[in-house]
Amino acid sequence: MTATHEPTDGKPGHDLPAPAPQGILTDRSSEARKTPAVVRLLVLATFVVILNETIMINAIPRLMTDLDVTEQAAQWLSTAFMLTMAAVIPVTGWFLQRVTTRRAYATAMVVFLTGTLLATVAPVFEVLLVARVIQASGTAVMMPLLMTTLMTVVPEHDRGRVMGNVTMAISVAPAMGPAVSGLILQLGSWRLLFAAVLPIAALITWRGLAQLENIGESRVSTIDWFSVGAAAAGFGSLVYGLSRFGQGGAAVPVVIVVIGLAMIGVFVLRQLRLQRHGTPLLDLRILRHTTYALSLLLMSLGFIAMLGSMMLLPIYLQNLRGLSPLQTGLLVMPGGLAMGLLGPTVGRLFDRFGGRMLIIPGSMGILLALAGYTQISMTMPYWQVLGLHTLLMVSLATTFTPVFTLGLGALPSQLYAHGSSMLGTLQQVAAALGTALVVTVMAGRAEARIADGVTETLAQLDGMRLAFVVSTVLIVAMVAIAFFLPRAKPAGTPEEPGTSSDDTGETTGLNLEPVR
Repeated sequence: MTATHEPTDGKPGHDLPAPAPQGILTDRSSEARKTPAVVRLLVLATFVVILNETIMINAIPRLMTDLDVTEQAAQWLSTAFMLTMAAVIPVTGWFLQRVTTRRAYATAMVVFLTGTLLATVAPVFEVLLVARVIQASGTAVMMPLLMTTLMTVVPEHDRGRVMGNVTMAISVAPAMGPAVSGLILQLGSWRLLFAAVLPIAALITWRGLAQLENIGESRVSTIDWFSVGAAAAGFGSLVYGLSRFGQGGAAVPVVIVVIGLAMIGVFVLRQLRLQRHGTPLLDLRILRHTTYALSLLLMSLGFIAMLGSMMLLPIYLQNLRGLSPLQTGLLVMPGGLAMGLLGPTVGRLFDRFGGRMLIIPGSMGILLALAGYTQISMTMPYWQVLGLHTLLMVSLATTFTPVFTLGLGALPSQLYAHGSSMLGTLQQVAAALGTALVVTVMAGRAEARIADGVTETLAQLDGMRLAFVVSTVLIVAMVAIAFFLPRAKPAGTPEEPGTSSDDTGETTGLNLEPVR
């Protein structure tokens, strides 16, 4: 989406930012080594809206009582948010081309504010669920708008530093959701979670519109709505079917999962056809790049682990250990803060040592933390719960930014937009799968143990242990995959399809033998 500059000395003009195209922000007064004000503002707006992705997790035990719903139903307040983002994100590129800059930003924030207001006054669970879907629709536009802005107004030589801070902010927002909600829930009803966000989001909307400019003309383009529908139906059915496994009876969930997988297959075939005779919604040729494909898998496994543990811990701490929402939030807050503070350090270490040197120990740390949680009990010391959670968040911080940077860096520039779109979409799908998976496993195991005559408390605790075991097994695969990744490649050397780069940044033949 960026235009190239022809330098006067005949050398590549990589230090010059491209002119701002239609649909993005600009700040002509920003200095080279200073993050542009519009990027900082947009990061703040994105942080606030993404925070709502997980802000309901800590409120689930209270919602189950207040609205008289089951665990499987309550977890859909988070799952529906993520799946909506997964369905909307691929459409945002087309949307930003058709509307002006101010309209794109205003539409996203007004939609988000509308959903937040509706959630604040929702009288029943079904209205609250619809409000979460509306919130997610606005949130989905902010992420690609932020990334497009960064790539346009930040000089190429400074993008790594800014990108590290941005990606960590996006990762920290969902990690901080339970802590923030715990503090707010101590003051009163779960409705305060949304009432507190309303004035902040409104202020950010007003400040953002004050700094936006409309550049160029909007362009009329087409989109393959069949692809949008197939993706939404496929991933939605898959996660919904998975969430039904813990509710008794396997026939219906199996059918739903099969339908979801079939629709995903239809979506893939449609994209392959459009690659030859049209414009695909997602160009699947990005998967020919080995490093990107491995990074995509690593990111998905990481999000499954993070959201799965964030779903289980509040239920364990509040329902089984009797902690208040405030105490639960304070217990998990250090891990979220550590994750955020590590952002600049991880960026510097990546530039110095490369991605593999961070991703391998990071994935091992995730494995150790989840393995520790498989031993949870009614007497596990709270300092141990805190230590394991902090280890998990620090390890995720050490993993996410290098994986993201390595994966997109392996793609040629013309596939960057498709790579970002697929990465963002699968992040949400993986997070939704993580929450659905752990709740389903926990509920299924608990029901089986109760049928054997075990008390409800011990049965639920046994279900949580099994859910953490399943997550741990997935991270074993993540550790193994990390050894196949190359180190960071020098800027401007995208990986050739079907190749893997060595430590010098040169492309070599495909080699999946682990590095020793």
